[in-house]
Amino acid sequence: MSLALKLALAPLLVAQAMATRRRAPRLPEAEGAREGRVGEGERLALLIVGDSSAAGVGVASQDEALAGHLSRTLAAEAQRRVHWQLVAQSGITTAQALALVRTVRPRPAQIAVAVLGVNDVIDQVSPARAVQQRAALADWLRAAAGVRHVVFAPLPPVHRFPLLPQPLRRVMGDDARAHDEALARWAATREDVSHVPIALALGPEHMADDGFHPGEPVYRATGEALARFIARELITPTETRT
Repeated sequence: MSLALKLALAPLLVAQAMATRRRAPRLPEAEGAREGRVGEGERLALLIVGDSSAAGVGVASQDEALAGHLSRTLAAEAQRRVHWQLVAQSGITTAQALALVRTVRPRPAQIAVAVLGVNDVIDQVSPARAVQQRAALADWLRAAAGVRHVVFAPLPPVHRFPLLPQPLRRVMGDDARAHDEALARWAATREDVSHVPIALALGPEHMADDGFHPGEPVYRATGEALARFIARELITPTETRT
């Protein structure tokens, strides 16, 4: 969509966004422990950082959320004893995620998974600025938490979110694609960062009741895909214990 058309539609888009926010049910973050251990074998420390999709909004428990599916699948695929920690909060942008980890000071980890971006789109952060903030987050995790590799989940296909009316859905979808493409280009320039594309089905049956957040099928597919990538691309038999 051209900039001129977006500007022409701006009053409608603002009205739709406000109306959508008013009618959308406010779902809680998933209940349950935000750290744990699963599997047997050599120790692997995993840190998960992110927004509502990392926090498990849309399902009842962390077992059903991203952290549960990711840690269990990673333990099985890598044959490791996975010690995982979740640092996440609904509604945060990439810049706010950096502020959160600086406050929480998570335990050292070998691998970090970052699930962020939709709130950057909502807050109209430019793709270039969001990449700068992701770089700052990755650099902090490397320097302060001992992370050797940061895996960024892709932005979801926002253009298929059932909650969003047209043309807001199309505009936000276009913006999300631009953010994800910028993220992928940047990640390709660094050896310590990865962007993992994931094909997701996003019919109403895959989503949470609000039509905006993931349902359990999306968390399962995303967690399993990220775990397989980490196990096959980032974990080696000779990796040093931490």
